[in-house]
Amino acid sequence: MKQIFDDLSQRFSKETTQTYSTSFSLGIRFLDKRFHGPIYSVYGFVRFADEIVDSFHGYNKAELLSEFKEETWKAIANGISLNPILNSFQKVVNEYNVDFELIERFFDSMETDLEQKSHTIDSYNQYILGSAEVVGLMCLRIFTENDGELYKKLKRPAMKLGAAFQKVNFLRDLNADFEGLGRTYFPGVDFNRFSMHEKERIQEEIEIDFAEALAGIRKLPASSRRGVYLAYYYYRKLFLKITNTPAELIMKTRIRISNHSKIGLMFKSMLRHQLNLL
Repeated sequence: MKQIFDDLSQRFSKETTQTYSTSFSLGIRFLDKRFHGPIYSVYGFVRFADEIVDSFHGYNKAELLSEFKEETWKAIANGISLNPILNSFQKVVNEYNVDFELIERFFDSMETDLEQKSHTIDSYNQYILGSAEVVGLMCLRIFTENDGELYKKLKRPAMKLGAAFQKVNFLRDLNADFEGLGRTYFPGVDFNRFSMHEKERIQEEIEIDFAEALAGIRKLPASSRRGVYLAYYYYRKLFLKITNTPAELIMKTRIRISNHSKIGLMFKSMLRHQLNLL
């Protein structure tokens, strides 16, 4: 029975999520159970593409990404793939009517990472759109369960949440991106002389994204609101920790929240949710 293979594929996506991200794994646990598999599937797909461009040094990344992209479209068209990650992802795309344009824009941003090392304002905005905002929209498709009107209503906040998460990741990973991969995402910033003034300007931009995202989270159905708020709450606390870190230290170390602290944040976010303090 194909269902056995589909279940195996979904477990593979779940294992991928839990291996790479404890924070998102915690957030998924607090979604309605029917959303667990689909969100794991989206994360697994995104993670694999990201690993190709960020981690597979010494291999032909362009060829690997091109093959992954081709197999993605084949999986969606055929309704099956022998790659478990793509098999679980195609199921989500087809069941929740995920817009093909979102997938295409995602691959555009992944391809950008192969060669482009710095960004203009326009290319930065396009990269954020493809690498993060479209992922927020894929998840929103799942949470709104093909309710077109609700999807339209929450589309912009979902994009802003994805953007905020990505920009926080950029700040957190400045050292790894700049020193390790030779990339600078924020336009017009000299990371050889990264100053508090430049850091504060970036933080103001992220604050605006977070504010608009939270307004949308409040309007999500109860089935997804708690889990999405937990992810928001975690990233908000990580962001606050980054804002309290000097610019020169940000360039030398990766700011993180320990797994022990994440558990504490989980309980605090659940309490705030229950008390309607979002």
